[in-house]
Amino acid sequence: MELEIVKKDSLLLPYADIISRRIKKIQETEKRLTQNKIDLVDFASGHEYFGLHFKDNEWIFREWAPNASAIYLIGNMTDWKKKENFSLNQINSNGVWEIRLPSNALSHGDIYRLYIHWQDGEGNRIPSYARRVIQDHRTLIFNAQVWKPDFPYKWQISNFKPQQSSLFIYEAHVGMAQNEEKIGIYREFKDNILPRIAKAGYNTIQLMAIQEHPYYGSFGYQVSSFFAASSRFGTPEELKELIDTAHSYGISVIMDIIHSHSVANEIEGLSKFDGTLYQYFHDGDRGYHEAWQSRCFDYGKIEVLHFLLSNCRFWLDEYHFDGFRFDGVTSMLYLHHGLGKSFIGYDCYFDETVDEEAICYLALANKVIHKIKENAITIAEDVSGMPGLATPIQNGGVGFDFRFAMGIPDYWIKLTKDTPDEYWHLGYLWHELTNKRYEEKTISYAESHDQAIVGDQTIIFRLIGYDMIDGMNIDRENLKIDRGIAIHKLIRLITLATASNGYLNFMGNEFGHPEWIDFPREGNNWSFNFARRQWHLVDNSFLKYQFLNNFDRDMINFAKKSKLLESPMPNILREHFDDKIIVFERAGLLFLFNFHPNCSHFSYPIECDPGSYKMIFDSDRKEYGGHNRLIPNHKHLTLYERSDERERHYLMLYLPNRTGIILQKED
Repeated sequence: MELEIVKKDSLLLPYADIISRRIKKIQETEKRLTQNKIDLVDFASGHEYFGLHFKDNEWIFREWAPNASAIYLIGNMTDWKKKENFSLNQINSNGVWEIRLPSNALSHGDIYRLYIHWQDGEGNRIPSYARRVIQDHRTLIFNAQVWKPDFPYKWQISNFKPQQSSLFIYEAHVGMAQNEEKIGIYREFKDNILPRIAKAGYNTIQLMAIQEHPYYGSFGYQVSSFFAASSRFGTPEELKELIDTAHSYGISVIMDIIHSHSVANEIEGLSKFDGTLYQYFHDGDRGYHEAWQSRCFDYGKIEVLHFLLSNCRFWLDEYHFDGFRFDGVTSMLYLHHGLGKSFIGYDCYFDETVDEEAICYLALANKVIHKIKENAITIAEDVSGMPGLATPIQNGGVGFDFRFAMGIPDYWIKLTKDTPDEYWHLGYLWHELTNKRYEEKTISYAESHDQAIVGDQTIIFRLIGYDMIDGMNIDRENLKIDRGIAIHKLIRLITLATASNGYLNFMGNEFGHPEWIDFPREGNNWSFNFARRQWHLVDNSFLKYQFLNNFDRDMINFAKKSKLLESPMPNILREHFDDKIIVFERAGLLFLFNFHPNCSHFSYPIECDPGSYKMIFDSDRKEYGGHNRLIPNHKHLTLYERSDERERHYLMLYLPNRTGIILQKED
């Protein structure tokens, strides 16, 4: 039987056997994990067995360490000494260790570690399933912490159903969400940032850096404790309250989950956990990611699949997250991790460099996630363009709901960095904005955190530069500022208007946050100056940031109201290089963009269906930092022309330079 993915893309026909083999491998791997005795969701419950639990009035702790010869629980309860009554016993031949302790042996807030012995070595380790890990701010040492509060969090919103289509995603980092030069916390995010996101119209939050990571400057990508919410932002109860409050606003919360690699740290992380390099990771060179200086998981190992699948379930069960954005999927899919690789043909997706065990894991992860929460959101961050990532498994895919359209922000950077806007080729731009696999749902964006990290620049800073320092006062004329604001709006509007199923914005970029992200490090004297969002800029009525914020809010709300992302992809009507005009139709609306730097077009003809058209949105309004050259709600009637060759209906329009306009046909 021909696979659905092959039916929709005939170029995949030569690879049909490979795709079928991958589906079979996924099915066989699931059988290997479940032995046809349990459901895959039940298999993904390692977090309920391993780690520290209080049950039937006793403490039970279990750990998997097959190479260990002895394990001790040490901490403030043992004066950090190895004691026989805190010694674990090996309970089976697979390397599972266990200890049972009376209820008074441990107390809420106690800190602890494991002390593990193996042949020719020994060392301290943070338990692999630790749910709470804290750092001593004096010594900077990390330890696991017993977490059994007297008043566990009680959820206020039950059975919240996340939005499954038309995602408007606000990408956010709790630590740098605050105005002050410090690390922000969950509670501050709940109180100060959630209302902003709700007011801005976004319906989904993508939270970054939630899994515990030793180095704050890693942006959360060097994970050490996969089951612990970062304590530098607050307590588990406070994170739950944040998510619960977001749900009360009708906002879904997805998590940036890191399963593509693990920090190389040995005390805080999983590397050499039981003295071997290959417990969780590949042995040898394959187990080390040179570019990221981190460890690479062995996705073919049952225990690793148990660990990672359980991790997916844990965040859904314990914290009520609504799904995940899987980071570094390209690195997972290929043995070369995508480094220095150009994906110029389909052969790249089906050759010997593809890690089919990673494909199996990702497919099974999607299956587990969607069985636990039917409306869960899963997004793949893949730059390679691997066919089928966001296609159902039974149709020949991997099962993600969405994939990022990562070529779009790269193209915007290329344009704004290398090409004066008078030379922008709108035909090439149109191709990049609409180039997608039509059977897969995608998320478009102009820029994310990737484009804002130090070493790069945000779009607004590329457009304006250091004129932002003293040129954003509303009473100050500055042509460079005017240019930057106008193009910033056009970039966002056309990116959203051509997006297929979702749109993403990074925190603060909606109002043109002026600076890059640079976390505290030795090179900047451990400063928090660039690891924050300066909300006072957009709140200041004397500065122009408010204009971009107003535009973004109205743009998002317009797209939601018109159900733009639920409609078919746009149909281009006109593209003209010299005029810098691009016109397309979508959702019964006409979108008209004039990218020309100085030429406003008068009586510009646009062919369309006959009737009356009302201007319902334009980027040139004064409240958006524009020049008010257009009349709100102005109506335009089509003209009729007949010649020997054909007849046509058309509008004659005024299209100001660097302006985007939306017209709606009236009944």
